[in-house]
Amino acid sequence: MTGHTYRTIDVPVSGGSLRVAVWDPEGAATADVLVVHGVTASHLAWPFVVDRLPGVRVIAPDLRGRGRSNQLAGPAGMAAHAADLDAVLEALSVSQTVVVGHSMGGFVAVVFAHLHPERVSRLVLVDGGLPLDVPTGLDPEDLVSRILGPTAARLSMRFADLGEYREFWREHPAFRTDWTPEFERYIEYDLVPDGDAFRPATSYEVVVEDNIDMNTRATVPDALAALRHPTVLVTAPRGLLNEQPGLYPPEHLARLLVAYPEVRHERVDDRNHYTIVMSEQGADGVAAIVRRELEAARADALASP
Repeated sequence: MTGHTYRTIDVPVSGGSLRVAVWDPEGAATADVLVVHGVTASHLAWPFVVDRLPGVRVIAPDLRGRGRSNQLAGPAGMAAHAADLDAVLEALSVSQTVVVGHSMGGFVAVVFAHLHPERVSRLVLVDGGLPLDVPTGLDPEDLVSRILGPTAARLSMRFADLGEYREFWREHPAFRTDWTPEFERYIEYDLVPDGDAFRPATSYEVVVEDNIDMNTRATVPDALAALRHPTVLVTAPRGLLNEQPGLYPPEHLARLLVAYPEVRHERVDDRNHYTIVMSEQGADGVAAIVRRELEAARADALASP
């Protein structure tokens, strides 16, 4: 890491406290950005992007049920996460900011902008935030399996030690050509004790609740229908297992962009759902968009009466 100092704080929220990472830039910060990770991730999904945001203070919570917020009591769902984000910004004295959400974090960002519009200047949705192409009528287990596949199955697995968990991830097709020290730190952070073994930090029950809310309830559609903030959707051409197409197949994406004409679309080529943020090449593309949106937010603020 260069150009930032890393620290963590615990922010009181409903049911307990939320672990939040803060990357402070060298010298005075020129802007803040709130970054929101995906469904089974943690704040350590973001270091590559942080490195490419000089002068920017980056605020990155572990969402409830994940990372070091994995023991947090209370409800899940997009509105609960949105309330947590509001508490994070209040604790750090941030009145308004650009919000960047990856994967499920994009859906959280959309709902946060709907429920707390004064907190958000602009939205960057990275491979998430707009409805996925999911069949209706699936029961909760089938819904999670359909969307996450082996990612969900991993949450019920147990591992003898970090070495075994590392070898499990080495077989993952999304990272075979993008294995980095940053990703190893992400893996190590994700493993927590469970009796005489270890398990992934993310709560499976919270993942189920979040997926039900995200894909079957009115929470996200209502937020998108009322979308008022400048928004860009950034997609990757490959999915969770490095397969093509990605989470937004071309035909489905085209329908979404017609349904939500106010959302601008950009694509980061040759990346999958993970490496669009968790690799140098992916972060180059995403961070360039974030920097542009920060500049636009600054111009908006100067132009406002």
